[in-house]
Amino acid sequence: MKKQIVKKRREKKAAKGRMKNFMMFLPNMVRLCGGLLMDARVPVTEKALFAAAIVYAISPLDLIPDIFPFIGQIDDLYLISLTLLRLLNYTDEEIVREHWKGGGDIIPLASSIANLAPKILPQRVSRVLSSRIELGSAGKIVDSVKNRKARILVEVPEEKIEIDAASNLSN
Repeated sequence: MKKQIVKKRREKKAAKGRMKNFMMFLPNMVRLCGGLLMDARVPVTEKALFAAAIVYAISPLDLIPDIFPFIGQIDDLYLISLTLLRLLNYTDEEIVREHWKGGGDIIPLASSIANLAPKILPQRVSRVLSSRIELGSAGKIVDSVKNRKARILVEVPEEKIEIDAASNLSN
């Protein structure tokens, strides 16, 4: 039992070290989202997600505010990585690579971040960022507009998903 705890601590420490290295890519990843936002080959739905990811990354108000060093930027990095991996399901990965101005290959980088971040982020934050959601029924949406009590977005229960560059995320 004690060996397992020590092993988990070592793994988490190693994950934090790797994530610190990935943090240097955040400005380039935000710039990448901006470039993809302007590219006519990117579907409109994906552009909306990139716009939301950019706003989330630059906004000081997130699930984990950016005033908390390191952990405050991990959720930004994670969300952008998930958005990029989702785009790969709808477009050619060369479009993404064409806009990437950072070092290395963005596809395995985004995949590594998406796999590593949930090990560091609080479980609740990780779940919120990677959950599959659907619009509520039309009646609930109308009720929500009237009295703001019904939920418009509903989380779809799903087994834990492993995220990689070849996954089919469809939020």
